[in-house]
Amino acid sequence: MTYEATLLFETHIPIPFTVADGVTIEKGTLLALSDPMTAAAHASDEQVFAGILKSEKVANDGCITADVYRGGIFKVTASGSITVGETCALSTVANRVKRADATCSGSKTIGVALETVADGETFRMEVRPACNTSAYA
Repeated sequence: MTYEATLLFETHIPIPFTVADGVTIEKGTLLALSDPMTAAAHASDEQVFAGILKSEKVANDGCITADVYRGGIFKVTASGSITVGETCALSTVANRVKRADATCSGSKTIGVALETVADGETFRMEVRPACNTSAYA
């Protein structure tokens, strides 16, 4: 998978979310949240973050749940430059992470950058959904 999020340190156990049976979702996919507690591959920026898929979900396998990480240290790919300590959000590019801005407060934030990177580089990020409720300038 392009830009797969890779687990480096498991600090939280994964929890089951509802997923669609008819779709394939690859391991390490950044997921968007919908009601009720349903996860799908994120399709745009500023979606509410569900977590990161633990293992591949195969289409039409009869399963409607999948394990999702909502915490941990992951290697992810940057969309734009990000500075250590900045809050991150989902990007417009599938499975990439951007620096959170004024429209990405609260439930749209996904974690904290643990190193400084440029666009397209991989970096370590602590996954912490809704880690900041403040707006950014």
